[in-house]
Amino acid sequence: MNRLASAASPYLLQHADNPVDWWPWSAEAFAEARRRDVPLLISVGYAACHWCHVMAHESFADDDVAKLVNEHFVAVKVDREERPDVDAVYMTATQAMTGQGGWPMTVFATPEGQPFFCGTYFPRPNFIRLLGAVRTAWREQRDAVVRQGAQVVTALGGVHRPGPSTPMTAEVLDAAAAQLSDEFDEGYGGFGGAPKFPPHMDLLFLLRHHQRTGNERALEIVRHTCEQMARGGIYDQLAGGFARYSVDAHWIVPHFEKMLYDNALLLRVYTHLWRLTGDPLAARVARQTAGFLLADLPTPQGGFASALDADTDGVEGLTSVWTPDQLREVLGEEDGTFAADLFGVTPTGTFEHGTSVLRLMRDLDEADEAVRARAGRVIAALRAARATRPQPQRDDKVVAAWNGLAITGLVEAARLLPDGAEPAEAAIRAGTLLADLHLVDGRLRRVSRDGVVGAAAGVLDDYGCVAEAFCALHQLTGEGRWLELAGQLLDTALGHFGDGRGGFYDTADDAEALVTRPADPTDNATPSGLSAIAAALTTYTALTGQPRYREAAEAALATVAPIAARHARFTGYACAVGEAQVSGPYEIAVAGDSALVETAWRLAPPGAVVVSGRPDQPGVPLLADRPMLGGAPTAYVCRGFVCDRPVTDPADLRVLLAG
Repeated sequence: MNRLASAASPYLLQHADNPVDWWPWSAEAFAEARRRDVPLLISVGYAACHWCHVMAHESFADDDVAKLVNEHFVAVKVDREERPDVDAVYMTATQAMTGQGGWPMTVFATPEGQPFFCGTYFPRPNFIRLLGAVRTAWREQRDAVVRQGAQVVTALGGVHRPGPSTPMTAEVLDAAAAQLSDEFDEGYGGFGGAPKFPPHMDLLFLLRHHQRTGNERALEIVRHTCEQMARGGIYDQLAGGFARYSVDAHWIVPHFEKMLYDNALLLRVYTHLWRLTGDPLAARVARQTAGFLLADLPTPQGGFASALDADTDGVEGLTSVWTPDQLREVLGEEDGTFAADLFGVTPTGTFEHGTSVLRLMRDLDEADEAVRARAGRVIAALRAARATRPQPQRDDKVVAAWNGLAITGLVEAARLLPDGAEPAEAAIRAGTLLADLHLVDGRLRRVSRDGVVGAAAGVLDDYGCVAEAFCALHQLTGEGRWLELAGQLLDTALGHFGDGRGGFYDTADDAEALVTRPADPTDNATPSGLSAIAAALTTYTALTGQPRYREAAEAALATVAPIAARHARFTGYACAVGEAQVSGPYEIAVAGDSALVETAWRLAPPGAVVVSGRPDQPGVPLLADRPMLGGAPTAYVCRGFVCDRPVTDPADLRVLLAG
């Protein structure tokens, strides 16, 4: 029976024709395991995952492996992006048992869902031996297996117990910035070694820290990291957009999948780096990254797809790598040689089989006009040639939280970069899709596909990222609808996700019960649910003047502040929110439309909110009782609900925003 054929998840659909008799995550799968008295084999991955494809080809598509699995287990396939709650529970177990985690994640569990053996990718021979060993243990050592599963669940509950709380103060943020400085890779930027991930949330924090404190070291870390990434193979030199990570420490060879969330967050970083420095490279990369989102990831319904695959026709990077001969074939001898030099394409190659990933080996942003024009022609020709190659698959499901991140990034790009009309329109379309499709009976759903919303309930980061996006759309459009929707989401989060001690669980109190209720306050590839909800609460307070939301945000950040002081790399978004709170955040209202609006956005302090429109515009609290003085557009700047004198001259506004 093909139980995955009607799934909304592209990842599950990839496995629909496997000989393994997969079940989707469901109560029926657990009931079947109890009926047959066999363990669960829970396999967790996602559509763009290279090693998930490898294990699927080696094992799950193999008839002999399938026979063993079907006879002795109930096999459950889970899309981690659709069910991050399930993924979080079993990833914590996997990391506790093995010291590491990743995807594909392979978990053996009792029919009650208690994990007793966990791992990640297993080559086919190892996997066959593992299946036999687990089958034998289940038959002959059942008591020990069940006891181990119960012990793991007990230990998982301990992992999520809250620690001490302390306010997210300027001193905590200074310590976090200093720790990042100590861990910074002076040569190639970023933090740590291979594999090296774009540290977007840490960079956003450091930009805000620099703006608040004037710390030049923080700015230099961001500038150097952003330049190294933008020149490396992790960045698509032809069409824009970043790959998920670099397999080396030098940003040379990417893991070729492109994720919506990375590009949404990096769009914000490069946009604000340009805002603060005027760096032309930052402006170019921000524009190109926005262009990638708008060209490669939009769905017909107005949202953004989750990812582009790492593989093309089963070969990683096939679409994207080049040899010198291929360059000359497309460009001719002279331009081919120019391109090889420009992009570091060598006869020996930087990737596999003598191919090279394109890197930018010289500064184009500061080059003379003739060189830039030649490079532009070469890039256009290579991009057109690449478009004729087989293309990677696209995971076209719409994830609420990731679309929220994209909306916020696009709004900021629209307000700060030239020619922002297209990003603005795309942000509004995506927000409309989330509001009209993903909000069902007042509650968020996690995913949709082809205009059909899925059954999976939204988790905390969905509520936080979407509420923050709706606050951004309120600032972009001046429409009260977005602020009202943000407030509804935040009220739901406070009512159903709070832990009663200031922190938050990742799942609602009325969501499906798992073997333990996940609550991870640390940022990972995306902002944690706690960081995301704290960001939205902080922004919503600044837009509405309702202090109880600020108090909830401060209490949430207090639960993560002790971690920030010790493990800054895993609390970047929380620290960015902390910078907004310590800074104010400022509330800037512009009655009337003028150069004051551009000045406000360009010079806004960390986390500031900016609204503009006619005085007393309905649904815009910051414009209430804010007249235009003498009939001229007027800016009102407040901090913590204490306001400076209104000004009508952009020069006076610059003085107010400078401190």
